Order: sequence, then structure tokens, then C-alpha cells
Amino acid sequence: MANQSTVMEFLLMGFSDDHNVQLLHFVMFLFTYLVAFTGNVLIIFVVILNHHLHTPMYFFLVNLSLTDICYITTTVPKSMAVSLTNNKMITFPGCVAQVFLVITSVCSELSLLTIMAYDRVCSELSLLTIMAYDRYVAICHPLQYSFILNWDTCNQMAVTSWVSCLLYTSLQTVMTFQLNFCGPNTIGQFFCNIPQLLKISCTDTKND
Repeated sequence: MANQSTVMEFLLMGFSDDHNVQLLHFVMFLFTYLVAFTGNVLIIFVVILNHHLHTPMYFFLVNLSLTDICYITTTVPKSMAVSLTNNKMITFPGCVAQVFLVITSVCSELSLLTIMAYDRVCSELSLLTIMAYDRYVAICHPLQYSFILNWDTCNQMAVTSWVSCLLYTSLQTVMTFQLNFCGPNTIGQFFCNIPQLLKISCTDTKND
């Protein structure tokens, strides 16, 4: 059995070790983050303040904006900090939190099969599917639209989507960090995610 030691932190791989490239990356990601964050916040405020937009479609659009904000806030600022300070280390608890929030943020966007493949994450596809159903009802059953998709139904669908994603994410995060990490502790990306953690784990996961 290989000699194992507890990994207390992970090394994130930045885009480059060149200082000029790091500064360029910081500026580009800062601009992209501010645009995305501001755009999603504006969507939320416009929908809240405009009573004409208090419809199921815009209700789910607000939920999508929240998932986008959570996702970019979980991944982009840390990447910018790595480029600005050249400190590529992330603590074990920080990596756990990042994995949990990344999966939760995007968990509804994908179908079950894609989620199982860890390619993306769970919150948006569920909401996109619900929004497609919302448009179907509005077009095909306009007279029954307000009855079928009332606010109670919308709230139940959104809560179900978020709760199911949180449960799934909790399970995946717990299972991932029960693995042994004995080194090297280098994650081949600029944020923690499950596929990269599986690559550096010394636990045999081939039969799992």
C-alpha cells in the first residue's frame, strides 16, 4: 500500500506563469465578470420592479440569473486572485466549498445523464425545461395558462429544482472528498471540480 498523507491544500494551474499574460488574464476576466454579474443583477431588478414582468417565464429567468451569479462568483474571482498574486494554492475546505457551489450553480441546466458525467451542473437545465413548458402552455393553452402555471405551481417547481440539486450536490461532494489524496496535489484547472480531483486521488474509483 502506498504511503499516504493528508492533503491540506491543492495547487491550481493558472493559464500562464508569465506576468504579462497573468495581468492580461486578470483584466479580461475582471471585465467579463463585471459584465456578467451586472447583467444578471439588472435582469433580477428589472423583473422585480416591473409588475408587467411578474409572469412565470420571467420568474424562472430570475432563477437562471441567480444560478449564473453563483457560478461565476464561485470560480472567476479565485482565478483572478491567482493571476494577480501568483498564489495558486487553495485550501481543502475552500476546494470543498468550490466544488459544492459549482455543481449546485449549474445543476438544473443538465439532464440526469449529463450530470452523472460531471460535464456541467444541475440547476439550469431543469429551469430551462420548465421555461420551455411555460412557453408551451402559453402558446397551446392560452386560456388555461394562468390556471396551469399559477404562482404556487411556479414556486413548487423552482423549489423542487433547487432542493433536488442541493441533495445531489451534497451527495457528490461528500463522496468525492471521502477519497484519499496522497499527491501530487495539482489540479489541472483554475478551479476545483470533480473530474480533476478524481485524477489526483489515490483511491481506486474504476469500479465505483
